[in-house]
Amino acid sequence: MTPSPRPATPSAPPATDVAPDAGYRHELYPYSGREEYLEGTVSFVREALESGEAVVVAVPDDKASMLREQIPDDGAVRYVDTTAVARHPGRLIDAWQAWITEYASQGRPVRGIGESPWNQVTSPAEAEELRYHEWLLNKAFAHGPAWWLLCPYDLAGPGAALEPMASCHPHIRAHGTTTPSTGYDPQAPFAFSSPTNPCDPYEEFAYTRGDLPALREKITACAQQNGLTGRRLSELHLAATEVATNSIRHGGGGGVLRTWRDDHRLVCEFRDTGHIADPLAGRTRPSSTQIGGRGLWLVHQLCDLVEIRSNPHQGTTIRLHTALSH
Repeated sequence: MTPSPRPATPSAPPATDVAPDAGYRHELYPYSGREEYLEGTVSFVREALESGEAVVVAVPDDKASMLREQIPDDGAVRYVDTTAVARHPGRLIDAWQAWITEYASQGRPVRGIGESPWNQVTSPAEAEELRYHEWLLNKAFAHGPAWWLLCPYDLAGPGAALEPMASCHPHIRAHGTTTPSTGYDPQAPFAFSSPTNPCDPYEEFAYTRGDLPALREKITACAQQNGLTGRRLSELHLAATEVATNSIRHGGGGGVLRTWRDDHRLVCEFRDTGHIADPLAGRTRPSSTQIGGRGLWLVHQLCDLVEIRSNPHQGTTIRLHTALSH
């Protein structure tokens, strides 16, 4: 895909500035170039400081360096290290909840700037998961503390496309003015409903009760053929066991495993007839008193990328991606 030109903003029609929401406010900020990036983000931070709000900045290191030249980390503005989560969309909501809860517990209004490392995306699946994460943020904070998140998006970046991002954000910011995003889809966008077809060739194994040892053997064989061994293979085994066990318990008594290599990653896909009703399953940290529900959260911590697509008519598909470069 080619980058969307700056003048084309189908999701931001002329409108008056939007009044701040009572709860979570989620804005897309499309920009091109360093000057436009700083113009939008610095003004956003200064508006917050003038209103007595704190600001959490979660952006790639190069963008953080640019912002620090204009606005230092002084307590009211906090630059957080996103190294451990930036490339893991399934871990980002949990991270934002922790960052925002810290300020909310102090009774202080807070804003955030969150920019995903789009220039580091290496596969369509990773790009899709980052967009899906942006959409899920609206559900994750719908009933949480009131705060305001600005999401800068580089229109000159590789594979940039404005419309898919606009569908994930209720508002768009341009030239200091916020307008409703007419492209926003409050329901899960169709593009997120099912993953792409597996790469060919792939191995397939139908499993049911008592087949977990055989399932792990199938994964081991595929992994070793592609040079995946040691700790990373052990982590994949643990994640796969969690997903397959859920299939057996909640997905009709079993499922189908498919394994293949997708460029630099090993992919394990699990399909069953069950339905995961909560799209945030596995993306929020389980409480210490919670009974059950920890498996999918653990899977997100163990794998480099996790795709979960589920509906009551087609069942559930979960894909576990493990990088082969580790």
